[in-house]
Amino acid sequence: MADQNGQIDLGPPREAVAGVGFPAPPPPIYACTLTPELVAKAREELQEKPEWRLRDVQALRDMILKDHPNLRTRLDDAFLLRFLRARKFDYDRALQLLLNYHASRKAWPEVFQDLKPSTVKHVLDLGFLTVLPRPDPHGRYILCLRPGKWKPNDYPFVDNIRAIYLTLEKLIQPEETQVNGIVILVDYTGVGLSQASNPGPLLAKKVVGILQDGFPIRIKAVNIINEPRIFKGIFAIIKPFLKEKMAERYVLHGSDLASLHRVIPQSVLPQEYGGVAGRLDMSAWSRTLLGAEEEFVVEFCQPDPLEGVVMPDSMLFEGEQAGAHGEDSFRHLRSQLYYCY
Repeated sequence: MADQNGQIDLGPPREAVAGVGFPAPPPPIYACTLTPELVAKAREELQEKPEWRLRDVQALRDMILKDHPNLRTRLDDAFLLRFLRARKFDYDRALQLLLNYHASRKAWPEVFQDLKPSTVKHVLDLGFLTVLPRPDPHGRYILCLRPGKWKPNDYPFVDNIRAIYLTLEKLIQPEETQVNGIVILVDYTGVGLSQASNPGPLLAKKVVGILQDGFPIRIKAVNIINEPRIFKGIFAIIKPFLKEKMAERYVLHGSDLASLHRVIPQSVLPQEYGGVAGRLDMSAWSRTLLGAEEEFVVEFCQPDPLEGVVMPDSMLFEGEQAGAHGEDSFRHLRSQLYYCY
């Protein structure tokens, strides 16, 4: 919920960082903050056993130090737990996720170079995204995206991706989110041909690659509302890159708010979406993210963590070698967009 300063609290009270409404970064010595209910949920859904938790973290740490000794990455318990939880405590898959997490920065410098909240303030001011102040009954925070607010002549689309990534980084800090996951709500009101055709398949592939295989967060549902006819073409760009499980989590509601309320209760939705939680406030999340500037400077505005590291043959992104094929696909999909429009 929003605090008195209009910032959003994503977890139980901890020692606060000056000027930041979120819980402080984890202490050097890990201390579990999960409730007994969430401990039980993590055991059931993530195969997390409290009595083995630190042993599992040490096992992942040992793998990193042995197989990738030059990788400049955080090795503290709280950080490594994110990757173990995202891959249900499978050591090998957690390690691959960590490598992908760092490889994405090297593969996409236009997103990750100088990545900090102040560089996306214009995106936040435009109202492209926010996080609803109340989680749903399952404890999942709701990331609300409004792509119709952006126009191609406003700024490059990649700035939207930068803002989304910073938001995910902030959301994943509390342990509650690592266990519960998040929900994404996308409102396509105002989206026309210019917005739909701008990203293209190569950009879509990179975004989906990060969300599915390069970031330690559990996306439990993607709810699409007010999608226009043109959404057929938009989804045609995205769907080839979605894993089957993720594709099944996309729910199209159209303008049927009753359908939306069956999966997200009105008690957590703003009035704009038929809810009773007040008007949609875009500023609270903006203040929260901008207030975390220093921690992102430490996290992202540093030397390349992969410098001198030999990566596995299976990299997260294929790079520009798929460029020609991607352009051919894009021309075909663009014709579909015009048809739908």
